[in-house]
Parts: sequence; C-alpha cells; structure tokens
Amino acid sequence: MANKPADPERPGRVKQLRMIAQIISKANPKGMPIVFASAIATLAVFIVLGLVTGYLWQLIILGVMFAVTVGMVVFGQLAQKAQYSMLDGQPGAAAAILQSMRGNWEVTPHVAVTRDQDVVHRVVGYPGIVLVSEGPGNRVQKMLVAEKKRVQRVAADVPVYDIQCGDGEGQVPLRKLQRHLMKLPRNIKKQAVSEVNYRLRALPQTLPVPKGPMPRGARMPRGKIR
Repeated sequence: MANKPADPERPGRVKQLRMIAQIISKANPKGMPIVFASAIATLAVFIVLGLVTGYLWQLIILGVMFAVTVGMVVFGQLAQKAQYSMLDGQPGAAAAILQSMRGNWEVTPHVAVTRDQDVVHRVVGYPGIVLVSEGPGNRVQKMLVAEKKRVQRVAADVPVYDIQCGDGEGQVPLRKLQRHLMKLPRNIKKQAVSEVNYRLRALPQTLPVPKGPMPRGARMPRGKIR
C-alpha cells in the first residue's frame, strides 16, 4: 500500500500558529501563559468532577477536549487584541480590519485620499454601503459627505452609512469597528451586494494633491482632486 502523502497545509498551519503566538507574546508577555493556564484550569475542573463522581477517565477525555477548545478561544481573543494594538495608529488600520471581516462584505480601501493622509474606505454588505474614514473628525466629515454624494449617483436606491474610525469624540474605536458594522440593519439581499459593488466600481478614485510645489512640466492627475 502506498504511503499517504502528507498534508501540505499542516506545516503552514503550525508555522502560522507559532507566528501568532510570537505576536501575542510581543504585545502581552502574559498572553501565552494565560492561554495555557485557562486550558489547564479547565482540565483540572473535569479531573475533580471525575474523582467526585467516579467517572475519572471518561471525564479526563472530555476535559482534554474542552481544555483545547477553551485554550483556542482565549488564544483567538488575545490574537485579535494583539492585532488591534499593532495596527492602532497606523495609516490604513481600518482597511486592514475591514478586509479581515468574515461574511459577505465587499471592501474597497482608499476610495478617497487627501494630502494629509486622511482616507475613506468603502464597504458593501447587507446593510448597504458603509463609508469608513480615518483621520481627525473636523477633516474627514467633509470627505464623507462628498463621498456619500458620489456613491448615490450610481446607487441612489441603496442605504448609505458613514462611520468615523478613531479615538476622537463621536468616532468608533478600531477595536469596535467590526462589531459596529455587524450591528447595522440588513437592508439588501446577498445577490444585491455584488450588484451594488459592481456599479460602484465605475466611480473614479479621488486622488490626493502632493504636498510642496508642483514640478515643472508635471500634469495634474485626472479625476476629482481634494
């Protein structure tokens, strides 16, 4: 009988888990000990129950399964927190969080950009169209209003939401961005998500004006300039 070929994805998964564990340890030195402690504590509870009830080996097997599950849940939560801590304050952080969302979400980053590096990202999902900005509230509000008018030219029948991502007053913190989007009402069906996104692709991207004097002979890029 021929030997069964090794799963090529398995080494990649192990390596990926190691990399995530290193990220967790860097962001929180107590992170991985917490993961192991939660798993061991879960197993200990089942061992005690086994000793009390007389079903020790049965509960040990069940406890191992629950311990692994609890450990992975804690591992995932700490990995998410580590990701937020690494991205917080970085340009394009909101786009990275949006693109990691699960489900039927069509994300188009940097649909509007200014020379101050304020940006607006566009998300199409069951709520409709969601515009997410990064930057100070007094600057990005005008961008959101302008972008909302742009998308309504080709999708006037679709609800449009605008969200300011940041730590300022009235803004949604990066760590709560995904949860905020998930709470929005469902207004369009699955088939309409792709249709709306296709219509929005026809819109030209807004380009920033570079800082400093324009070089001689240089031409301004076509499209709407902010």
